[in-house]
Amino acid sequence: MEKDLVSIVMPCYNGKRFIGESIESVINQTYPKWELLIVDDGSTDDSINVIKHYQTDKRIKLIRQSNSGSAAARNNGIRRSKGQYLALLDSDDIWKPNFLEEQIRFMKEKSAICVYSSYAMINKNSKEILKPVKVKDKITSKDMESLNYIGCLTGLYDQSKHGKIFFKEELNSILDDYAFWLDIVALENIAYGNSKVLAKYRIHEGSTTNNKKKLIKKHYVFYRTYLGQGRLHSLINVVKWGIAGLAKFN
Repeated sequence: MEKDLVSIVMPCYNGKRFIGESIESVINQTYPKWELLIVDDGSTDDSINVIKHYQTDKRIKLIRQSNSGSAAARNNGIRRSKGQYLALLDSDDIWKPNFLEEQIRFMKEKSAICVYSSYAMINKNSKEILKPVKVKDKITSKDMESLNYIGCLTGLYDQSKHGKIFFKEELNSILDDYAFWLDIVALENIAYGNSKVLAKYRIHEGSTTNNKKKLIKKHYVFYRTYLGQGRLHSLINVVKWGIAGLAKFN
């Protein structure tokens, strides 16, 4: 494990349209000590050629696998990661240039193993829409039992103390990011939120987040099975999630 190195894992499946912008947001970071592990999950479009265009930067590594889902792709990247820090960025999302510098500074200030930040939302044309998602200044495992307070593109985890954490592939890439950050927060029962808006989350037609009705049952099952909550407790948390979603997207 290389001290001060940030390993950034980026899964990609048919990401030709946006991945160049996502890669450039990494290249433009003011913090220079990073490796970008792009895991292509069996893309059938021209994603590979777009990625190869950026491989003049030796910090960018391409890993190819047959289509297995985003959880498997992320785990593939995490297994190969060499850095002290782990960050996750999807192939359609963007970091502001000071993302890594600010989050590492913030993590050291808080003596924490996990931090996250506020983020803006953008459309398919990369224009900011709605209001930025402002995060709580800190969360505990108890908080995470009702809602996932960590936007996956904003989380930073220090792997040096507790080792690598992996995604639950059995969740079939549904709420696996929730389970991942819940497991990390549970390591020390706390994570800290940076109020600064440091990233941009893309919302576009067909995105999972854009189809809340489909996710209602998935959330209920997740609370019941993964977290082992009772029926009433699970229903209450589904309602909390729904209210939080309405506040975020309206």
